[in-house]
Amino acid sequence: MSTGPRMSSAIGVAKEKLAAGREKLKRQHESGSPAVQVCTHFTDLLEQIVIELFQAAFTELPAEDRHGMDRGVALVALGGFGRREMAPYSDIDLMLLHPLSDKQILPLTRRFSQHLYDTGMDVGFSARTTAQACELAMQDATVFTALSESRLILGDSDLFETFQSRFARCTRSNRRRLLSMVEEARSEERAKFGETVFLLEPNVKRSSGGLRDLQFVRWIGFARWQENDLEGLHQAGNLSKEDLRELRKARDYLLWIRNDMHFHAGKANDLLDRAEQVRLAEAKNYPPVEGLLPVEQFMREYFQHTSTVREIAAHFAASARPKSILRCLLDPLLSHQFEGDYRVGPASVAARRRGLTKLRGDLSEVLRLLDLANLTNKPIAHETWQAIRSSMMQRGPANADDPLPPEVARRFLSLLNQPARLGELLRMLHELRVLEQIIPGMSHARGLLQFNAYHRYTVDEHSIRAVEEVTRLAQHRGKAGEIYRGLKQKYLLHLALLLHDLGKGYVEDHSEVGRRLADRTGQRLGLSEHDTQTLAFLVHKHLRMNDLAQQHDIHDDKVVVPFAVEVGTPENLQLLYLLTLADLAAVGPGVLNEWKEQLITDLYEHAIGLLASDSPADAMNDRQQKRRSEVRALAAKLPDQKWWYSQIEALPSCCLFASTPQQLVDELDRLHRLPHNEAIAWGRYLNGRNVVEYTVGTYEEMAPGIFHRLTGALSSMRQQILSAEINTLAEGMVLDRFYVQDQDFAGVPPESRLAEVSAALVAALKGESDKPPVFRRLWHERTTAQSAATKIMPTRVTFDNATSERYTILAVFAYDRMGLLYSIARTLFEVGLSISIAKIGTHLDQVVDVFYVTDRATGQKLTDEHRMNEVRQRLLDAIAEETPS
Repeated sequence: MSTGPRMSSAIGVAKEKLAAGREKLKRQHESGSPAVQVCTHFTDLLEQIVIELFQAAFTELPAEDRHGMDRGVALVALGGFGRREMAPYSDIDLMLLHPLSDKQILPLTRRFSQHLYDTGMDVGFSARTTAQACELAMQDATVFTALSESRLILGDSDLFETFQSRFARCTRSNRRRLLSMVEEARSEERAKFGETVFLLEPNVKRSSGGLRDLQFVRWIGFARWQENDLEGLHQAGNLSKEDLRELRKARDYLLWIRNDMHFHAGKANDLLDRAEQVRLAEAKNYPPVEGLLPVEQFMREYFQHTSTVREIAAHFAASARPKSILRCLLDPLLSHQFEGDYRVGPASVAARRRGLTKLRGDLSEVLRLLDLANLTNKPIAHETWQAIRSSMMQRGPANADDPLPPEVARRFLSLLNQPARLGELLRMLHELRVLEQIIPGMSHARGLLQFNAYHRYTVDEHSIRAVEEVTRLAQHRGKAGEIYRGLKQKYLLHLALLLHDLGKGYVEDHSEVGRRLADRTGQRLGLSEHDTQTLAFLVHKHLRMNDLAQQHDIHDDKVVVPFAVEVGTPENLQLLYLLTLADLAAVGPGVLNEWKEQLITDLYEHAIGLLASDSPADAMNDRQQKRRSEVRALAAKLPDQKWWYSQIEALPSCCLFASTPQQLVDELDRLHRLPHNEAIAWGRYLNGRNVVEYTVGTYEEMAPGIFHRLTGALSSMRQQILSAEINTLAEGMVLDRFYVQDQDFAGVPPESRLAEVSAALVAALKGESDKPPVFRRLWHERTTAQSAATKIMPTRVTFDNATSERYTILAVFAYDRMGLLYSIARTLFEVGLSISIAKIGTHLDQVVDVFYVTDRATGQKLTDEHRMNEVRQRLLDAIAEETPS
């Protein structure tokens, strides 16, 4: 569209004002001005620019196009623009309210909208009559919420008042449907951007507890009472003074973060990723705290605000829902009383008048109500919960050394013993700040972020989620569900899960801190000496099964026998097994996959068999000899029995139990027929574990550096390596297994893919060149700058010569990158080490890779300190290098 001089001038002036205004406000922000003030000033600037652009557009119209507009139009700010909370690069939401036909208003809207877009602002613009606006709002939650925060900035005030009056009437008439629409829309947004408050990388605006939930309170207030001002809602008795104060504090804090992120990026940015968290924590200049990084202090403060906002918003929405007349009539008829204090209805448990009196400020009575809700598997009525919320939250912190009143302890343990609604009820206690009065360690854990990619949630959120995960085992069809359902006293397991990570955030190892905390908690709750010892054991050893299963050879008697002796009893093993599964499941979605669950279950089944024997070591030896006998029996009729005997006797434990006896015989038979200087590979999908197993057979002399060649081939074929076994058999034969997940296929890969990867493995061994493979980069990988900003944990290389008799166990803790495993494996080859077993653990962007190694020249462990330091430095140098794509 051609533009005249005046129009070009108006747009140029607008651009200059916008740029200068942002720069001025940035200096104001950096000098410490309150966030609300910065947002208000920016809103004023935008308002001035919008008015000038509108006036320019109007005056530039030909006279014939202005005809009919003398009856007036109104320019209306909506949403954040309407409530005067514009961040530096927020989008602008505008409506041109008019009484005209679409044809009459089109010249003005076309020219004005073009002016807006030409300035480079992100604008949402609409032109509607009063009737159109109200009709759309009653059908669309987004339109309704925007119009509920409308403000006249220019034009016909009578027209705007007419709109407001009609909009309010329509809202009153449709309040039930509108409340439902607003809640549903917000719920969908939370699901997309983060339903839980305690996300590793939240969206400041849209994630749960963010700025959107502050707006949600205003929207609900308007839908229910036609009032969207927080102070007005408080004055009308719909929002408590305490909630008003907390919402204002959270608003100021979140707006400051959002403003700073916008100014820093020079564009709209609401994702509080880990690089931004580190940067903002440095800007906040937190004082040193032992055991807590500055970024962890920052995120704890963030989570405290957002969790409070989320709680207040949820309660406010529940309070705003109109009561169903039919339900009010039917509930008393279909309910029964419980000891004169409570009414158990078809849909909920509610307190009667006498019960409400008892509940106020009485922890024991609150636990009695929660226990009743758990036993009847019904939620607590909102009115009842709201009635006790304020009084319970005003209680002071508990003294961790004081024993609980016996009745409080008894009722809390009774609550813990029933899985039906346990997770939900523990969350309610935590919201009330009551859980930390029973378990004081929960106070320290509240909002405590673990700044790594392994844990997705804060310590308190993870602990409660772990309880929720274990209660889901009641419907589990496998071994874990069978054990969980058979537990008579579940409270000990549930309590251990609540406590297991509460030792985090201190300088000392969190398992040691947790053990002491568990011991004190057991005494505080009046547990027996046996139960207290069991509780302390579970908390202290909560990482043991996962570490063994993922980082060690669970078929090695030097690993499993000491573990069985350490656990001591089948009861302890059952509890530790269930706790391990729940702990992993609560780390984040997909962390407990079928592969890991089966590994841990295998370890459990090995150990439970040993615990049934008087001598675990003898039982382990008997198990291995029985398997060798089974394999020998199947191979008895095959030719060359001398070869078979030597191979079966030399089979390592991990190879004995990696497959069925018949599959093992078939694999050995393939090797038996394999010519020297040849290699063979094949793949099969393991349905129960949701992984692909690739097996490679060859001879030691086939190629130098067999392991790193194979890992390079797999990684370049987009195979995520979960575990590997490198088995050197009798007569120099090699049988290597890799357990992988194919990143290009969900579920079972086609046979053609298995053949393609198998061919790549053989080619890697037969190729003359040992050039590094090429690893395909992915579009969503972080930039180098982003990655560097968040890599605050040091890379570590450790050596363990105590666990295994034959091997040094070398562990690498590092941030993941493309080709990392290849780099590590090649370096181990170059420094003269031979790898026997590899366990590959990847947790989002961090890895724990464990290798069973020997010196290739001597076949012995690494014991020389100088040699180990040399290996460590070579690995650290290799890990620090970027792999070329």
